[in-house]
Amino acid sequence: MSKRTLALIAATLVSIIYGVTFTIAKDVMPQYVNPFGFILLRVSGATLLFWLVSFLGPKEKIAMEDFPRIIAAAFFGVALNMLTFFKGLSLTTPISAAVIMVSTPIIVLVLSAIIMKEKMRKRKAFGILLGLVGTVFLILYGKSIGNAANAMLGNLLVFINAISYGFYLIVVKKLMDKYNAFTFVKWIYSFGLLMVLPFGWQQLEAVNWALMPVDIYWKTGFVVVFSTFFTYLLNLLSMRELKPTTVAVFIYLQPLFATIFAIGLGKDHLTVVKLVSAALIFVGVYLVTQKNPSTNNQ
Repeated sequence: MSKRTLALIAATLVSIIYGVTFTIAKDVMPQYVNPFGFILLRVSGATLLFWLVSFLGPKEKIAMEDFPRIIAAAFFGVALNMLTFFKGLSLTTPISAAVIMVSTPIIVLVLSAIIMKEKMRKRKAFGILLGLVGTVFLILYGKSIGNAANAMLGNLLVFINAISYGFYLIVVKKLMDKYNAFTFVKWIYSFGLLMVLPFGWQQLEAVNWALMPVDIYWKTGFVVVFSTFFTYLLNLLSMRELKPTTVAVFIYLQPLFATIFAIGLGKDHLTVVKLVSAALIFVGVYLVTQKNPSTNNQ
């Protein structure tokens, strides 16, 4: 099996885990753990795991000039990414959050054009516009049933999270080209832990662990171990073989898995607005990610 095939499998597994996470995390917060407290629990647990497994990796030293990039990756990939996502998810529903995350490939392409000076063709520009129309439509009109305290604000925060994740994919790519994933991911999470600590400490202290059901403990553990630790490692491993735009496009699988899981458990339902928004975003992503005949992009 080729390295590229393994990278594609890793990216698919990330989408499955994230798709399931939308609903599992929703069961934990805000009823048992408030969003920022949950993030602190998630990041601290993952940081510990990353430091433990780093001893199994190669012995590499990070150059001092690369630490600003690591700190930027911590901000966009851990702090801003998680704070906006979990707060947004606590205010909206699993399907709405998953559909908005599909705009990430479009955002990555825009950032690549601005930061990396990549040429943007008319077809891709139209796809970007179409996808953003779908996202804005969902943010403004995607009212949801069930546990959605403020769907509009929640959807907006998830969209900010998607932009943050787009920045992270571009920032971390150069680190992947230079170091083994085990060498720097522990530092990304260590800096990320310092950034989320002021936001989550008070909420984590307020958790009543004695009243928390056993299944909530298991779901919290799933988010720490699988949704954080494993997905970040799998994402970094896939990025060694694939371009940021290719990794990002796997996010379009998340609404499929999130929808199947959420509807199967009766946590959410489909509406016309969600279907139309999803269709616009999917068509936009399709146009953005089509290869040009003259290029050999991964």
